[in-house]
Amino acid sequence: MASSADDKPYVPDSLPGATVVTAEETIELILAKPDLVVIDARKKTEYMKGHIEGAHNILNTTLTLADLEAVSPHKTTPLLIYCNGIRCQRSSDAISKAVKWGYSEIFWFRGGWKEWLEKRLPAVTK
Repeated sequence: MASSADDKPYVPDSLPGATVVTAEETIELILAKPDLVVIDARKKTEYMKGHIEGAHNILNTTLTLADLEAVSPHKTTPLLIYCNGIRCQRSSDAISKAVKWGYSEIFWFRGGWKEWLEKRLPAVTK
């Protein structure tokens, strides 16, 4: 069966300066790296409907260096950034900014919230 335009990702397979991770690898990182800072780059309304526990909500379009430094003052602190998934460009935009600002350990949960929900992983709502 041929894939439709709706199945095609809007984002690349990888990004310079970031390591792509799956939902399972995201959980492993959260457990293995207590200093990991998780950033949800979606809109606040989306974040409030559900997000990964401990995630900071910083929309990519308003993300500034000061915002990033507020949650991760050290540029060597590992960051994990996600949005809605492969049809959402918010996390890739946020990662490009973090790389430009000198953050050195960035993980990209490319499948994002869509993959998280598909795997039936725990969500926090506010």
